[in-house]
Amino acid sequence: MDISNLELVGRLLLSLLLGSIIGWEREVVRMPAGLRTYMLVTMGSALFTIVSFLVADKSNLVDISRIAAGIITGIGFLGAGAIMRSGENVRGLSTAASIWTAAAIGMAVGFGYYLLSIIATFLTLMVLLMSALERKWVKDKK
Repeated sequence: MDISNLELVGRLLLSLLLGSIIGWEREVVRMPAGLRTYMLVTMGSALFTIVSFLVADKSNLVDISRIAAGIITGIGFLGAGAIMRSGENVRGLSTAASIWTAAAIGMAVGFGYYLLSIIATFLTLMVLLMSALERKWVKDKK
């Protein structure tokens, strides 16, 4: 696989941009994981994916799917840290799920699936913005 340095930098910058879109929404609604967290998750996932591709291209010893599985596992631990339980109330599930999704978006960018990652970002943003409608709907029903 021969990727130019310009494209490699472009992938990292796109991952930062897409992470910032999700992180901005989380920042606006004052969630603990915000702009910088999401930018780092998407860029880190993209970087691990890119590096796995580059190393696999030079060696038969690297299995790209193992690196992807490692990203998913690591992000699972990060997301688990966002979930809080207080009695019967559980908070942070949407944050954990959106961190996990941000990592997948970063991986898609790293693999070069730009359109897929952009569409996934905007779908994620739409889902997260639904919480305002959900709160209003629940409030109106009470």
